[in-house]
Amino acid sequence: MHYRRLGTTGLQVSPLCLGTWRFGQESNGVLETDRETAHDLLSAFADRGGNFIDTANGYGDGDSERWIGEWLADRDREDFVVASKCYWSTVSRFQENLSKKNVRAEVEGSLERLGTDYLDVLYLHRFDDETPIEQTLRTVDDLVSDGKVHSVGLSTADAWKLTKGLWKADVNNYEAFTVTQPLFHAAYYEDVAEYLDVCADQDLAVCPYSPLAGGFLTGKYDRAGEDTYDLEAPEGTRAQLDDRFLDYYVSERGWHVLEAVREIADECDASPAQVAIRWLIDQPDFDCVPIIGARTVDQLEENLGALEVDLSGEQFDRILEARYDEHGKLYRTG
Repeated sequence: MHYRRLGTTGLQVSPLCLGTWRFGQESNGVLETDRETAHDLLSAFADRGGNFIDTANGYGDGDSERWIGEWLADRDREDFVVASKCYWSTVSRFQENLSKKNVRAEVEGSLERLGTDYLDVLYLHRFDDETPIEQTLRTVDDLVSDGKVHSVGLSTADAWKLTKGLWKADVNNYEAFTVTQPLFHAAYYEDVAEYLDVCADQDLAVCPYSPLAGGFLTGKYDRAGEDTYDLEAPEGTRAQLDDRFLDYYVSERGWHVLEAVREIADECDASPAQVAIRWLIDQPDFDCVPIIGARTVDQLEENLGALEVDLSGEQFDRILEARYDEHGKLYRTG
C-alpha cells in the first residue's frame, strides 16, 4: 500500500481511513457492529496495510474506543494513526460543549478507553458557539504541549467558523487545525465548496465522512419511480435502519451522480462504491483521505479495492458534471 501525506501533520497514512462509528452503534434496536466483528474489521484493515483509524468518544457510547483499545493492546501503537473527537460528553450530563473542563475530561476518557498515552489527531466534533473558541484552542494547545494530542482537527462546521478558528490560533500562537472532517461525497460538493476552498488554501488535510452517502453511492438502491425520490431498499440496509437516510442522502442530484458513477464503474470493471471512493482520493486541490465504514470484511475489501481503480480525467469530470442539467443548472438536493 502506498502511504500519503496527511496535510502538514507530517504523518504518513494509508490512502483510506477506517471509520468506526458503527462499532457498538444501535439503529432502530439493531446492533450494527459487535465487538468480534469490530476486531475482525480492524485486523482485515491492518492486514491490507491500513494504519489510519477514526473513532469518537460518543461512538457506541464509548464502546468503539474500548474495542479499538483492546485490539491495539496486542499491536505496536506506533504503527497506527488514531483519531478521536470531543464535543458530545460521555462523562457528564452537561453535554455538547467545548469548555476547558469538558475537553480535558473527554480527552482523558478517550485515552483511557483506547489504552494509549496520546491521540494522533483530536477533532472538535462540532463548533461550540457558546464557548469562546480561544478557550477551546488554548485547552487543546495545552494538551498538545502535554503530549496527549499531536494534531488538531475540526469536523462539521461552516467555512467561516473554520476560518475563524484558524485565525484565532494564529494570533494567539495556539496549535491550529491541520485536519478537517466534513460531510463530502460525489453528490455533495457545492454544499461544502467554501469549506473545501479554505482547506485547499491552508493546506489542510480533508478526511470526508460518509464518502458513499450512507451507502447510496454503492448502487444497491434503485429508484422507486421516475418522479419520486423514494427508493427500493434491500433488507437490512441503512435506508431501512436509519429514518434520516432519505433526507440526508437521496435527491435528484444524487440520482444523476449515481447514474454517472454506475456508468464509469462498468467502464473500469469496478463497483460503484470503488469509483465513488476513488473520485475522492483523486481530489486535486488538497490531500483527501476518505473515511470508509463497513459492516462486514467483504464490504471492507470491496472499499479497499478503490485503491486499484484508475479514473481518467474525463471520467473524473463526468462525475462533477452529473450534478448539472442540460442548462447548466444544479439539480436539487431536496
